[in-house]
Amino acid sequence: MRSELEAVVSEVEKAVVGKRAVIEKTLMAMLADGHVLLDDIPGMGKTTLAIALAHAIGLSSRRIQFTPDVLPSDIVGFSIYEKVSGDFIYRPGVLNGANLVLCDEINRASARTQSALLEAMEERQVTVDGTTYPLEKPFLIIATQNNVGTSGTQILPYAQIDRFLVRLSLGYPDHESQIAMLRDRRQSDPLKEIRPVLSKEDFLRMQENVHQVTVRENVLDYISRLSIASREHEMIEIGISPRGALYLCRTAMGKAWMDGRDYVTGADVRDVFLDVCAHRVILSRKGISDGMTAALLLQEILGAVENPDRRAGR
Repeated sequence: MRSELEAVVSEVEKAVVGKRAVIEKTLMAMLADGHVLLDDIPGMGKTTLAIALAHAIGLSSRRIQFTPDVLPSDIVGFSIYEKVSGDFIYRPGVLNGANLVLCDEINRASARTQSALLEAMEERQVTVDGTTYPLEKPFLIIATQNNVGTSGTQILPYAQIDRFLVRLSLGYPDHESQIAMLRDRRQSDPLKEIRPVLSKEDFLRMQENVHQVTVRENVLDYISRLSIASREHEMIEIGISPRGALYLCRTAMGKAWMDGRDYVTGADVRDVFLDVCAHRVILSRKGISDGMTAALLLQEILGAVENPDRRAGR
């Protein structure tokens, strides 16, 4: 199915120019059945990327523009009393009936509204008035937030941050990509030109293929040692959680499958390590005072923990 994945990336590139690596990483996370947090300054194309992927894959999508007055009932739905029948009728929220939900500027929602997403992100269901309603399959969230203009924003709670499979940034386009964007967008909207090259059934089949990728014991040992090293590092107060270790394994499986293999190597783990784990690590006071960052410390851990590929002679 490599040609089909390449077709998806090519379609998205009509709208998101010069960011193939980020497109592939986002698609990889979606194939690994994970949620994506796009964290960057305004105007980088975060929203465009999410919408373009939904169009190219053929997934039903909805968008939530978060503001402080968005309520939990807007997200998960609510029950309303119907006088004729004498029953409470469930009115679905924006999460119901969508395969991909774009949570735009998620950090502008109140803490109460952000917490309404936790069950949906982990269990793929919502509970209203004691009744549980399953969400569509696949169910994926792509959330955006910007790191400037923090007035009126809420810091995402760690429990929610930990539920995102990866955190990615697009960054500025290079010179040639920006010229292409300026040229192509003078008279047309590239999002309108994106055609679906996959069906939802194709995508679910791909996700199932990712789940079948083999992870050998030496790679599981490597993931565990990396996670434990982050917890024991003197400059890290909170290291990689057990969920983070599971997500690291799952993302490496997605990386291996996209590269055309049915088994995971240590290189796959290394390639996705920062994207999966940097947002889960909280530095200690010593780490902060020494001017360290999560990325620098995780790079140090990668250098200190032996890669099983070396022992295998690769």
